[in-house]
Amino acid sequence: MATLNWGYEGSNGPDQWHKLYPIASGDHQSPIDIKTKGVNKDPSLGRLQITWNSGTCKEIINVGHSFHVNFEDKDNQSVVTGGPLTGSYRLRQFHFHWGPVDDRGSEHAVDGAKYASELHLVHWNSDKYSSIAEASDKPDGLAIVTVFLKVGPPNEKLQEIVKALGAVKTKGKQAPFTNFDPSTLLPKSMDYWTYNGSLTHPPLYESVIWIIFKEPITISSEQLAQFRSILSSAEGETPCPILTNHRLCQPLKGRVVRT
Repeated sequence: MATLNWGYEGSNGPDQWHKLYPIASGDHQSPIDIKTKGVNKDPSLGRLQITWNSGTCKEIINVGHSFHVNFEDKDNQSVVTGGPLTGSYRLRQFHFHWGPVDDRGSEHAVDGAKYASELHLVHWNSDKYSSIAEASDKPDGLAIVTVFLKVGPPNEKLQEIVKALGAVKTKGKQAPFTNFDPSTLLPKSMDYWTYNGSLTHPPLYESVIWIIFKEPITISSEQLAQFRSILSSAEGETPCPILTNHRLCQPLKGRVVRT
């Protein structure tokens, strides 16, 4: 499918996405505002089991609306299981969302409040499908493990990623980025919320089991500023920094958030 023209600002911003992607108005869209009073305590939800192998971390790439850190996903070396998931989900990439200022940038909200940034670790169901391409539009195809970031002291582990951004300043640039252990970006507490939703940018497939850690990690103002310094423009084009890349909260439409 051709990549259609979408962005985060102006005439092709999120409020226009439904014209290109009608599913944008669907019943299972993400992100959402998690209203903690309405969350359903579900004793059948087990602990999340995370097994990530830093040896599968391969590269960092500027995709034009964010940067991705990509992982080798040929086998089950880096997987998440348990919790709301049936079977194994392989880690393919992680990326961040942020905003123009430090007090908003997360996609999900908690009781109406936004965090500075949000980390998405994207996994696909390797028990049922043969690739992320095959899994990405299936109802149980993807699982996204999510961590909120709040402004605070510099995060040493994040600094490794921030340092690598210089090599992928412009759209399409990629660089080796190896042996990074993403579990260093997880909070101490493994308590999470979960619900069924969608990708938060086009093609907006309603294929995601969201697993959202309740406890945030920190990022400094300076580190956030580095995120905003990477460009959505290619080399040789007028420099256009990515100041914002988050979608607003979508209606719950009867879905239940569990914990």
